[in-house]
Amino acid sequence: MNNSVDVVVIGAGQAGLSGAYHLRRAGYEPGTGFVVLDHAPAPGGAWQFRWPSLTYGKVHGMYDLPGMRLTSDDADPERPSSEVIPAYFARYERAFDLRVVRPVHVDAVRDGEDGRLLVETSAGTWSARALINATGTWDRPFWPRYPGQETFRGRQLHTAQYPGPEAFAGQRVIVVGGGTSGVQHLLEVAEVAAETTWVTRRPPVFHAGPFGEDQGRAAVALVEERVRRGLPPQSVVSVTGLPMTEAMQRARDKGVLERLPMFERITPSGVAWADGRHVDADVILWATGFRAAIDHLAPLRLREPGGGITVEGTRAVRDPRVHLVGYGPSASTVGANRAGRAAVREIQELPAAPYGSRPSPERVAVGR
Repeated sequence: MNNSVDVVVIGAGQAGLSGAYHLRRAGYEPGTGFVVLDHAPAPGGAWQFRWPSLTYGKVHGMYDLPGMRLTSDDADPERPSSEVIPAYFARYERAFDLRVVRPVHVDAVRDGEDGRLLVETSAGTWSARALINATGTWDRPFWPRYPGQETFRGRQLHTAQYPGPEAFAGQRVIVVGGGTSGVQHLLEVAEVAAETTWVTRRPPVFHAGPFGEDQGRAAVALVEERVRRGLPPQSVVSVTGLPMTEAMQRARDKGVLERLPMFERITPSGVAWADGRHVDADVILWATGFRAAIDHLAPLRLREPGGGITVEGTRAVRDPRVHLVGYGPSASTVGANRAGRAAVREIQELPAAPYGSRPSPERVAVGR
């Protein structure tokens, strides 16, 4: 297959669907003006892979997609988020006729002829005038490496493989990581495990009370500054701190949130520190986050010496045809919505390519 479109959108999570929605509003037709490629087997982005015990009520800051609300009738807080959000995304794709092509794995994005981009995939090659990259992070779990890791006789798994707390009943579990997922895992596992140990690189920072717009903007600004400097982005959550919920306060009162600094090495039976302390374990659960899934962009040489991609707005500084949505400061669900709209505006301002024609900006196909 070899198709030519104006815009290729890679990824059909919150960021990709937002970009596709705004392309439709700008007059780009699915299949001819743009195409959305998604590697997942079904709608829902990374949400379809979340663990069953992560109910919708526990989801941190989920915002509606543009043009369609997720109503309380559809979002039972007791249902798994892996059911609620994929069902919502599926309705959204149908309502706006986004025609997502899946499952498709994108191998590489390269320079093509006449200033166009070539998107090489498992389903053929697409030629495009511009690219909206919305691949997120779920496909790149980060596994730290410590001396002796290969000698551990127990089980090691990452958040991406977390099956829910029942799998840890009666076991001694070390949870590594100070983010929201790490704390959620810890609180769940502590209810059924024989023993839990919480280990983080830095002392966790908790905040009580409401987290307002001013704090949110300040957190996003810190993430955005790293991206401007060409460094790999940190998550917005990493700079906001952890909200002290009632469940977390109860866990703190029970001693579950007593944290240890990072161990020095892993032993066959557990982990050890330089001061001689040793903790035996059956399981090490790495809640150590994810990295941006952007390896397919390597042929375009967008990375800076610091390892990241410098972005202005959503546009890659080294290649204005490439827009990263859901990257760095737009990695939150509300940020992804705004970035999708911004990317389409910038794409409309690109010089006309030799192939095809641009839609008139006043032509609105769908939306409210």
